[in-house]
Amino acid sequence: MPWQVELSSTAAGELARLDPQHRKRILKFLHERIAPLENPRSIGQALHGSKLGEFWKYRVGDYRLISKIEDDRVLILVLRIGHRREVYR
Repeated sequence: MPWQVELSSTAAGELARLDPQHRKRILKFLHERIAPLENPRSIGQALHGSKLGEFWKYRVGDYRLISKIEDDRVLILVLRIGHRREVYR
């Protein structure tokens, strides 16, 4: 069962500010690697901490995608996209 991928307004803005090469690589990763999986948690990592425990991160080169996986809606909601040194701030 393919997962639906959505970008929050924040993530869409962050994606739009990236150069076209990185933007294309991230979108390809989301739609070709993550969406067709049975379990999107299999290639991501859970974030740790009391406030971050429900979120997952995916690595795409030096960029990180912070996401929330909603099993009941079969949805991966991408909340933030950014360079690894800035995205967690």
